[in-house]
Amino acid sequence: MTLFPIRLFLAAFMMLLAWPFAFIASVGRSEEAVEPQSWWRILVDLVLKAIMRVMWFAGGFHWMMVKGQRASPTHAPILILAPHSSYFDAIPVTMTMASIVMKAESKDIPVWGTLIKYIRPVFVSRSDQDSRRNTVEEIKRRAQSGGEWPQIMIFPEGTCTNRSCLITFKPGAFIPGVPVQPVVLRYPNKMDTITWTWQGPGAFKILWLTLCQLHNVVEIEYLPIYTPSEEEKRNPTLFANNVRHIMAKALEVPITDYSFEDCQLTMVEGQLRLPADTCILDFTKLVRGLGLKPSSVETALQEHGHRARSLRGKKLTLEDFARYLCLQVSDTLRDMFALFDELEDGTMDIREYVIALSVVCRPSKTLDTMKLAFKMFEAEEAIAECELACILKTALGVSDLKVKDLFRAIDEEDKGKITFDEFRNFVEQHPGFSEEYLFSDQTAFQNHSETLPTAVANGICPDFTPEDHSSTQKVCQKKLN
Repeated sequence: MTLFPIRLFLAAFMMLLAWPFAFIASVGRSEEAVEPQSWWRILVDLVLKAIMRVMWFAGGFHWMMVKGQRASPTHAPILILAPHSSYFDAIPVTMTMASIVMKAESKDIPVWGTLIKYIRPVFVSRSDQDSRRNTVEEIKRRAQSGGEWPQIMIFPEGTCTNRSCLITFKPGAFIPGVPVQPVVLRYPNKMDTITWTWQGPGAFKILWLTLCQLHNVVEIEYLPIYTPSEEEKRNPTLFANNVRHIMAKALEVPITDYSFEDCQLTMVEGQLRLPADTCILDFTKLVRGLGLKPSSVETALQEHGHRARSLRGKKLTLEDFARYLCLQVSDTLRDMFALFDELEDGTMDIREYVIALSVVCRPSKTLDTMKLAFKMFEAEEAIAECELACILKTALGVSDLKVKDLFRAIDEEDKGKITFDEFRNFVEQHPGFSEEYLFSDQTAFQNHSETLPTAVANGICPDFTPEDHSSTQKVCQKKLN
């Protein structure tokens, strides 16, 4: 009743005060080329920094501890910030007026959109199919301009986390192969009202609780410039991983090879929800590492399905699998092969790979995956109980699954086989069939989505990583079936 309304009013007033300055400075400025900074724009820049500092002061951020020295755009055109845990991470952006990567829709937000356009961000358009590639090209163009463009601040995690570890860095920021300066953020408040993730309180509650605190602490530490080696320039994933290790050491937190997309996969809504101990997450990381996620998902999966069906269940060796994927045999490919080598006899069924790939590429379209699987396994337009078990174990990424009760419930006429139409009709009548028939007595299969709401990508920096620069990670060797 006291601090919150007063601080909210002051912060809103300062943002409105900043708007005309940002608007005037943005008029007539090209988004394609950078012109020399005139004296009056330099003055506007100083005024906006002062206004933004007062705004944060009004919000309770009275003192901001800055460690280290910020490098110039010439020496480090890209600033890598982590961990990304809140919209209060905008503090270093307003302190430096560096560019950031933003969704294109942000520039249409009243007042805020004008302030965003002033810092000349790199916009990502969701409606543009080539947006990711164009964004990376724009970052490369700016980063390799010799310091003519403002520095770009990038949050490579791509989403908000709770700061307990550093998740996988998206390699898009490291593709230009230029020196970067890691910047770590800390909020050492006794009570954490800053963190904003999909599992925690909403944005308004975070704002309310933070403005109610008498004093909020933020620490910004600029680490030494990291210059990539020739190998890291050729391998952005290696570059990203090495920078992440340095930042994790400075933060004294561990790292995890999981990404936000992995969490989204486990929480997606669909007829089949992935269990907590699914190996599909391991498979997902290997798909990223091998660059196997297709750009045209539906066309690629249909082609895979046709090729797999033509093999009629023929077992493939590791070398056969490599030829099927047009890849060289590597440790990463061996890890993927091991996921499908159920009997550990050095062979696999390629149909299981296609099912797992379909789950990863379209996690919410369960029935589409099952339809594809039925086409690959069916003989005389129907499949037996053992084939249904193989399909569901692969789709769920588990090694043991009892489908006897489910198969009998679908096969009402006791034919010993079921069609896809029968399966689909049963699923439509029993939307919760997996919990009722598959996992009713197996508490180990409790799904993450039972405790977590639908995931929302709430990060400042969206995923702009091109599909051909995916993460390469080692995984534990579990069996998918």
